[in-house]
Parts: sequence; structure tokens; C-alpha cells
Amino acid sequence: MHPRRAPHLRGPLDPHAGGGLLQSSARRVLVGYALLASLAAGLALAFRDDPPWNHPSPWWTLDPVEALVVSGAAGTVLALLLVGLTRVAVRRVPWARQLHVELRPLAHGLSLANIVWIAGLSSLGEELFFRGLLQPWLGLLPAAVLFGAAHQVPGPSRWVWVCWALAVGLLFGAVFAATGSLLGPLVAHAVVNAVNLVYLRDHDPLADPEQPAGG
Repeated sequence: MHPRRAPHLRGPLDPHAGGGLLQSSARRVLVGYALLASLAAGLALAFRDDPPWNHPSPWWTLDPVEALVVSGAAGTVLALLLVGLTRVAVRRVPWARQLHVELRPLAHGLSLANIVWIAGLSSLGEELFFRGLLQPWLGLLPAAVLFGAAHQVPGPSRWVWVCWALAVGLLFGAVFAATGSLLGPLVAHAVVNAVNLVYLRDHDPLADPEQPAGG
């Protein structure tokens, strides 16, 4: 008896639709994130006294080097926790497994180079915009809500993904607000995106022999 396969959805990242189309789509994604990062940095520099990678009123009083070290360490630990939680949830929790299945087409056919570039530029663009630009103006919770709302995806699990992104946005925002440095959220976001895109591309939970019965 053959194992069940994840539903295959053709789309702009489907290599069977043509390698040129895949590369073209990946380039558009990268350009979009680069433009978002430039827009956020430009607006913050134009309308604020502080650059978007520094919080204007952090919770803790740290000198610049301490802020970078503490933020970077916190971001690294947070990335490891989120990656580990993702693995456990996909294997053990039905809604997480369903979300993984619905998101798999987004990573299908991506090369490792595509993934590294997308992870890095998506982290840069989203963190500069939602944390660096919006959070000091709107506050931690409103910026996280907008971050979650921006992660709408088609399919039954769309609100699971929105709520997950909101929670992650709160964690990234708390690191930024506490330390005053955006380094930690940038590191965490890039690592989580890169590792989880590889996991989405390579892991089919519907063919996993360790999948709980009835999942």
C-alpha cells in the first residue's frame, strides 16, 4: 500500500512549471523584500531620530555592544526553540501537520541558494518594517497583530498561520524592545525561515511512518 502524498499544487514555485518561471518568481520575491527593507529604512530615517535597527526607548539600559550581544544571543536561542517546536508540532499536532501540508507548495522546487536569499531578505524586510519602523510608533502588540495579519495564506489553516505569526511577532518584538537592538530578531527570523523552508521542501508528513494514527 503506497503512503499518502501531500496534495500537489502547481504554482509559480513549481519546478514542473518551468525552471525559468521558478527562478523568475524567486527573483520577484527577493526584489519585493529588498524594496520593503528600503522603504522601512527610508521612512524611519526620514521621520525618526533613531535608525530602525535601534529601538528609541528600550526596556533595558545597555551600552551598544551589550545590546548587540544580548539581542543576538536571545535571537539565537529563540530561533532554536522555534525550530524545535515546529518539528514537534508537525509530528504530534494535527493542525500543525495540516498547516505544514498546505504550506509545502510554497517551498517546492526551491534550491538551497533560493532559500538562503529568501530567508535573509524576508527577515531584513519584515523586521525593518514591522519591528524597526512600526513597533516604536504603534507599540509591541499592534505591530505583532499587523505582522500576523500579513501572513494570510489560502486554505483551511490560514488562521492557524496568522496566530502563529502573531505569537512569533510578539517574541521578536519583545527582544527588540528589551535590548534596543534589532540584531536578535533579524537572526531569529532568518534562521527560522531558512531551516523551516528546507523542512517544508523536504519533509512530507503524510508519508511519515511516525505520524500518529488518525492524523
